[in-house]
Amino acid sequence: MADAATTKPDTTGTGEAPAHRLRPMPAATKPNLVDLAYDAIKRAILENAYPPGHQAGEVEIARQLDMSRTPVHEAMARLQEEGLVRILPKRGILVLGLSPDDIAEIYDVIIGLEGAAGERLAGLPAAERAAAAGRLERCTAEMDAALAANDRPAWARADKAFHDCLIDACGNDRLRRIVGTVTDQLHRARLFTLNLRPLPTRSAHDHAALTAAIRAGDAEAALAAARRHRRHARDELIPLLRQLKLNNL
Repeated sequence: MADAATTKPDTTGTGEAPAHRLRPMPAATKPNLVDLAYDAIKRAILENAYPPGHQAGEVEIARQLDMSRTPVHEAMARLQEEGLVRILPKRGILVLGLSPDDIAEIYDVIIGLEGAAGERLAGLPAAERAAAAGRLERCTAEMDAALAANDRPAWARADKAFHDCLIDACGNDRLRRIVGTVTDQLHRARLFTLNLRPLPTRSAHDHAALTAAIRAGDAEAALAAARRHRRHARDELIPLLRQLKLNNL
């Protein structure tokens, strides 16, 4: 098993591991400093610039972001609550890895919550359902186009957009916040295995079934389709991680 603290997956497409460097947001779009620090550190984690096992010092992060340590410390606390890091007293943060068992637990949560989102969305008024279904269909069409071009990163972006739309359109802000946390934890595993999995042709079929149930206002079918789709993903990903002995993603 590779040491995840020193071996970083290539997410740049260049064959080179990403540098350990935070990227601040453009000045014109800066929110408050805590949000800025949170977004920068989280992006570094999700893109594997800060891989599992990496330690990042509070002083160094504050220096890179050109801010004081206070907003950085508050951002670290938020990331710890989300399960992405552990705060090391007087040393900064340790980026936490995920085992296949952790990822299986995350899928349990996602299966339940996305099923609830599909069910809720199918119960909305017809005009709202139709608008959401149209957005979901466009995402699925983009997935199909990406597969036809053998562009897996584009497929992954369109797939993420589909699931983001499903959650956003259901209108439950608490559900959206919880799903956002667990899908962030899952993001690295999916990114790392994107080119290791079989061509993801079934996802578009699953998406089409879910979208049709939403458009028809069939809450029971939408619930079942959403849960079935995420089970398919789980049953494909977890055995692959175990086979490759990827125990610290």
